[in-house]
Amino acid sequence: MTSTSVQDVSGRLYLAVGRLSRSLRQAGVPGPGHGAISALATLVNSGQLRLGDLAAKEGVAAATMSRIIASLVEAGYVSRESDPVDRRAWLAKATEEGERLVSGVRSTRVQELNRRLDRLTPEHREALTAAIPALEALIADD
Repeated sequence: MTSTSVQDVSGRLYLAVGRLSRSLRQAGVPGPGHGAISALATLVNSGQLRLGDLAAKEGVAAATMSRIIASLVEAGYVSRESDPVDRRAWLAKATEEGERLVSGVRSTRVQELNRRLDRLTPEHREALTAAIPALEALIADD
């Protein structure tokens, strides 16, 4: 593959994944924004985290994560407690309600994606299925 075609594939893939993700988010239920849902999903998957560690995982500034967590605490989706190792720091943990929200969002978005996949030709569905391991490899270290 030439460098031009690699850049073309990279650009097209970036746009397609971004647009698909945005489209699926917009098809979902109203509630917290993408940043809050992403942080909440990370807490559901990783368990209790310090705010700084969560900010690093999400690729945002600590101040931004602090605002996100504050809104999730206010909505009842996250609980905060003092870090027993460092009382100056806070630990955030998804509540049961937060876990239900993440599960519902995933379910809604997966159902919408299923509807879209059903509209594809069998050849396109097979191509997507064959591409899944490569896509998973792109995010394996994230």
